[in-house]
Amino acid sequence: MTFKELVQQDTKEIFLNFDEFGETHLVDGEEKVIIIDTNELVEREKRRDISMAGVFKKRLLFYIQAEDLGGMPKIGGVMLLDRKSYVVTDAINEDGIYSISLEAAKA
Repeated sequence: MTFKELVQQDTKEIFLNFDEFGETHLVDGEEKVIIIDTNELVEREKRRDISMAGVFKKRLLFYIQAEDLGGMPKIGGVMLLDRKSYVVTDAINEDGIYSISLEAAKA
């Protein structure tokens, strides 16, 4: 087995495994195993200007197996997570795992 094949196997069997780290959530109306990562979100937000007077923005970052979602979400597009509507602010393919940042504005 190549290193890349081992990484993909570990992704499915460990990282995004429901019994290990993964959690079931509704993604665009379908149950999917994902990981919501609040620690990485905090690190990424440190590098962005997130201040807007009078507006609170709820942000989420999650990981999902690329094959479970299908195509890469479009930045600026709308995605439903647990029946709540969010705007996709970033989407990265990290070797078969999508890292997706979402934002919902609330006044």
